[in-house]
Amino acid sequence: MLSSLRGFRPVLPGQACLKLVIQKAPSNKSVKSGLHSSRLFSSLNSSYTTQKRLSKIYTFYSKNSQKSRVQLGISNLNNKRFNSSGPHHPKYNSRGEREYTDEEAEEILKDLKHIWKDQTVSQNQKVIELFNKYEMGGLISPSASKIVSAILRDSEATVPGEKVENVQKFHQALMHYHMHKQMKHNNEEDPVFNPKKDETDAGSKKAEKEEDQKDAKLKDDKPFGFKIEVEKPKDGKQKPFEFRSRQSKDNGTKFLEMEIRLDTILLWLVAGGLLVYTFLAESFEKEITFQEFETSLLSKGYVDKLVVVNNETVQVILNDFGKNQPIHDSNVEYYFTIGSIDKFEEKLKRSQEAYNIPEEKRVPVMYIRSTNIWKSLWSILPTVLLFGFIFWSTKKLLSSSGGMSGGLFGNKKTFKKFNADENVKITFNDVAGCNEAKEEIMEFVNFLKHPQKYERLGAKIPRGAILNGPPGTGKTLLAKATAGEAGVPFYSVSGSEFVEMFVGVGASRVRELFKTARENAPSIVFVDEIDAIGKSRGKSKGMGGNDERENTLNQLLVEMDGFKSDDHVVVFAGTNRIDVLDPALLRPGRFDRKIYIGNPELDGRKDIFGVHLKEIKLDPKCDLEDLKGRLATLTPGFSGADIANVCNEAALIAARKNDQFVRQPHFEQAIERVIGGIERKTKLLSPEEKRVVAYHEAGHAICGWFLEFADPLLKVSIVPRGQGALGYAQYLPPDVYLYTTHKLLDRMTMTLGGRVSEELHFDSVTSGAADDFEKVTSMAQKMVLACGLSPKVGLVSYDMDRGNDFTKPFSDKTASVIDDEIHRIVSECHERCRKLLTEKSADVEKVAERLLAKEVITREDMIELLGKRPFPNRNDAFDKYLEGKLTEEPANEEKDDKKNEDGEGEAKKE
Repeated sequence: MLSSLRGFRPVLPGQACLKLVIQKAPSNKSVKSGLHSSRLFSSLNSSYTTQKRLSKIYTFYSKNSQKSRVQLGISNLNNKRFNSSGPHHPKYNSRGEREYTDEEAEEILKDLKHIWKDQTVSQNQKVIELFNKYEMGGLISPSASKIVSAILRDSEATVPGEKVENVQKFHQALMHYHMHKQMKHNNEEDPVFNPKKDETDAGSKKAEKEEDQKDAKLKDDKPFGFKIEVEKPKDGKQKPFEFRSRQSKDNGTKFLEMEIRLDTILLWLVAGGLLVYTFLAESFEKEITFQEFETSLLSKGYVDKLVVVNNETVQVILNDFGKNQPIHDSNVEYYFTIGSIDKFEEKLKRSQEAYNIPEEKRVPVMYIRSTNIWKSLWSILPTVLLFGFIFWSTKKLLSSSGGMSGGLFGNKKTFKKFNADENVKITFNDVAGCNEAKEEIMEFVNFLKHPQKYERLGAKIPRGAILNGPPGTGKTLLAKATAGEAGVPFYSVSGSEFVEMFVGVGASRVRELFKTARENAPSIVFVDEIDAIGKSRGKSKGMGGNDERENTLNQLLVEMDGFKSDDHVVVFAGTNRIDVLDPALLRPGRFDRKIYIGNPELDGRKDIFGVHLKEIKLDPKCDLEDLKGRLATLTPGFSGADIANVCNEAALIAARKNDQFVRQPHFEQAIERVIGGIERKTKLLSPEEKRVVAYHEAGHAICGWFLEFADPLLKVSIVPRGQGALGYAQYLPPDVYLYTTHKLLDRMTMTLGGRVSEELHFDSVTSGAADDFEKVTSMAQKMVLACGLSPKVGLVSYDMDRGNDFTKPFSDKTASVIDDEIHRIVSECHERCRKLLTEKSADVEKVAERLLAKEVITREDMIELLGKRPFPNRNDAFDKYLEGKLTEEPANEEKDDKKNEDGEGEAKKE
């Protein structure tokens, strides 16, 4: 197989790879020592037809660059036979069987040399005439004449002498090839060199056309040999090492490709060099002890001299007698280490005296100072590798986590630009339940769209607004809707993306963000979770005076306060911890407006359900308005994210049960699941435990039913749910904004109903009321410490959430009074609950027995057992949605396709 090497070619910037491609000849090509004609012409008729390329071709095909060109031409003419059917030399009339004589060859070459030396203007024409005269075995075919003309045209760009040399090289290469081919392929048909048919024949033209097509394919695919290329990976990702094979669709050429990244090759070379050095060093040097030196070498007279290097090691130089010993390798150098020069000399002297070595034959000792560069490099190599690994790991970590690019001190944009054209599908129509906040945001958008309307009246746009409120209320959703409808560039970034391990990165990102926003003004910047960088400064105890987060905050303050009136850049921020933000960030001129987005009320929840129910396939018989009202009633205190979760869970439950539509029972199960957790079917209670749970929940239900300010009861269950709840009671608390002492005491009394019921109906109590005690204690503390509802403590407020300040805001005496008041309030509620449940003991037993029988009882069951609540004015405020039977229990849950999964919702634990 003929092999050729393609050199390296320049690549684009980026990570390059070294590709070694081994190309096999197609199976239908016979490649031996001879060469196909199209291979030669395709090479000559390529873009490499320059003087350098022609020289390479000539040298390669001649295979004898040491001979002169004239000698080479003579040797090629000698002992070669023309094809008998081919054209003959017109002067010597060779018939193909007779060889050229030396005289004939000399005359031909002299004629050629005579014309090549001619420097007249008609030189090219004379060369062509000479080719036509001698024909050289059919060289002047249609294909060959094109190549001759092309070579002569390319030669015109050079001086005459070089031009003649190029033509000479071209002719001799063709002549050598022709003679070589005639020897190997005698009497074989060649469509270029030995045409047998008339060129006017249609078959000959077709064959010639097919041959040209094959030549073009061979020229493009280069089916012989192998090549080495340096190139940039096409997909931007490349493995360190990859091996694959493929086959050309054009001519069957087989390729075996091996791609290796250059950094991988470098790593291999370094590792290989170190291994080679290590093994060579170990193979040429051998450390011995002084005792081995004394007994094996010195005592037998093998030592020629000793060389002490740097007062640390002693090299043992063997004499010829020692080197010729079979046990010693002449290439191995022995050495041993010494502690000090004095001790070494003393030991050496004693050893030579012990072996009776005469003074004149004792081993001489030389002292030299030497520095082994390789050993020095080897000693510092671990340190270099360690720092290199740290550098590489840091760069890799930062590039993968969106940190920095372009080295350790580069910077990378972490914010993303949004607008209506960037596939932001959310609009203000998709935001419900926060109409006031939406109006304020739309005012900002309107100002950016029509600033003249406000500026002509002297108004200035507020610099920013901060959206705060509980999690899941729609702060980020409102920002997305703003991006979809603003009509101006919208830049979104998370507060945590400003914080990095390197100093100055956060501040530089803030500068880059606001620089981009100003260049594209009017624009909007949204910083989500701004409390990651906006916390109050100076509260980091024991952490020094400043840190990277504070630097980032300082830069943010400067950028926001440095706006010009015509910048038209508005900054929005979202957080659920506005209380921890720095006061300088909240002052007018930076965040002028604080927009609170709380949990939606009844009407807001209806609107949110209306948005999410558009995507749900509901029962056609379902009244959408009635369904929205019922669901809004059953979800007091739910945020927008909770409502979205309820709708999704309802659809999952319906799909799990193979229902065609999502119906009201599915939504009720979803609500229970969101509130209380999944039903624990595998958690089986003993009959005694089940009875205790039933009476515990019955105590809660009776207190809630007969206490005026308790929340309306909806459902009671003794089915275990969630992480630890063995039962629950679901209530429908109204939207209350002011709590009186009676309301708080009634809630606390109802919460203690479970423990009191256990005390009255069982000999011992259980730990099931632990969660109830936590809630009661928390309410009592707020009454005493925050609300001023304790006569003894007075009208004071003690903030117990003091962050990193662990000191109490009151004295020990006041703390004792606070403890006494909390204990008094809880004790009074306990006695009140005990009195109520003692009077309603029979009702407790009715409810408990119904729970043991059904496990779940509803508001209708309570009305059946106890009658309507005795507080007409305090009766359920949601009767318009709860008239009649509230729920139809879903069909058998055992029909669930996945019995280990439960689609039922949960309710609030009390």
